[in-house]
Amino acid sequence: MKKLIIILIFILYSPFSMGNMTLYNKYNKIEMEIFRNGELIGYNYYFFSRKGDKTIVTNQIKFSVKILGATVFQVEGYGEEEYLKDQLISYKSKTLQNDKEKFVNLVFDKNNNRYNIKGSSYNGEASNDNIIGNWWNHEILQSESQISPISGSIKKQTVTFIGKEKINLYGKTYDVDHFTLKSKNISLPKDKRLDFNIWYDQINSRIIKVSYSRMGNWEYRLKSID
Repeated sequence: MKKLIIILIFILYSPFSMGNMTLYNKYNKIEMEIFRNGELIGYNYYFFSRKGDKTIVTNQIKFSVKILGATVFQVEGYGEEEYLKDQLISYKSKTLQNDKEKFVNLVFDKNNNRYNIKGSSYNGEASNDNIIGNWWNHEILQSESQISPISGSIKKQTVTFIGKEKINLYGKTYDVDHFTLKSKNISLPKDKRLDFNIWYDQINSRIIKVSYSRMGNWEYRLKSID
């Protein structure tokens, strides 16, 4: 039964090749709001620009967690993914997390067909099968591993189809596929593991909602697309 489910998922998603940017040609901006324990605490915006065969996706994120009026955790960051047709050719980001600076500088080496990464958590090479772990890109559900958009670390992942559901956000009802995305290496410390629930609109190739539990219950909710 498990093998049958895996085969069905592969058949369902195989028409979407990795890095197929043509699916996003109609997008200029994706807005997601960030909630913790049901309270709005910030945003995650993605902006799309194009010039010839190049597409640039700019990511802006900012949120702040307060307890009894005191700020205990805050993040503000900026990132930029550059694609030549379907191939990611560079990624750079800077993030301030509780006054601690984190960064990623990634360049695609076309001669070796690999990524060269200099990050705050990892320096070295990576297979070009990896994907940047940002929520605008539904292909994160197809990849076997992802590169942290904040630190450059690489984590192998397991994606499991849970079932079809209906969810309501901002007055809209979506027919979605529910997945879990977890670290393949369960020996990692809990605060380093991937452990997400993801709701995906297959018809429009959009991630609608992401949730996880860490210092509370978090949700990234798709608010609007321009």
